[in-house]
Amino acid sequence: MTGANVTGRSRTVGVDLQASGDDVRNLVAAIEKDNPDITVRYLPGLIKIQKTGPLVIRRESVEELLGRPWETHEFQLAIVSYYGHVDEWDDDEIVIKWSH
Repeated sequence: MTGANVTGRSRTVGVDLQASGDDVRNLVAAIEKDNPDITVRYLPGLIKIQKTGPLVIRRESVEELLGRPWETHEFQLAIVSYYGHVDEWDDDEIVIKWSH
């Protein structure tokens, strides 16, 4: 059962981002576009994103909203913390999920 705990329930993954600037707002909008079932909470200085199951960040979606090229390593500039495992991180997408 990928993404499920021993009781069979899916586990939540998430990422906390610095709430700073247009780039991060567009990044969050792109994440929302590709993961319509996420929960986003805006706190002072922090944006908390949570999802049951895999969380996917696609380069193409981010670039579309930023209006410029974006490399996935730029995601590190916004991350405060995350929970789950980074299952995939390449030039096209980042996937955070639980491996077990």
